[in-house]
Amino acid sequence: MSVTRSFKATDLFKFNHINLDLWTETYAISFYLSYLSRWPDMCAVQETPQGRMMGYVIGKAEGTGTERHGHVTALSVAPEYRRLGVSRRFMAWLEKVSDENYRGLFVDLYVRCVNFAAIKMYEGMGYSVYRRVREYYSNLGLGHSVRDEEDGFDMRKPLPRDPMRRSVRSNGRDIVVSANEVP
Repeated sequence: MSVTRSFKATDLFKFNHINLDLWTETYAISFYLSYLSRWPDMCAVQETPQGRMMGYVIGKAEGTGTERHGHVTALSVAPEYRRLGVSRRFMAWLEKVSDENYRGLFVDLYVRCVNFAAIKMYEGMGYSVYRRVREYYSNLGLGHSVRDEEDGFDMRKPLPRDPMRRSVRSNGRDIVVSANEVP
């Protein structure tokens, strides 16, 4: 049995085993703290009964009007806890918070175009590619390797406030924009 709870600042000292992963972006502590202070209701961890973190999700609310949405900034699950539905529970939780607390029309996230497993997982949850962002991962300014010159997919899932599905498009893989065109 595991427990989902709010992400606390002290959790930053307990998640190295999760962040030591090829696909996980690691940010400065100030970055995480800014999310925890501004959108505490969009940050959660899953942990074992012994208190070991299984994974975490960090999100935020963005946009106004028809662009009001929840955004998944980071979602990562420790390798030993993958394929147990942890990511699916995090995403369902963040979608609910985005809908109920922020009246969002959709939830979006970015994923590397070469992260086929994550893309397939998100598509299985109802997300679709909205657009491809050229060199999205070179724009992070985090001092990573040359590998960070990669494109990212902006993936979206409409929420109940968007019954006409105006926030998504069927041809998203064909829409290519540069990183500086993305707010």
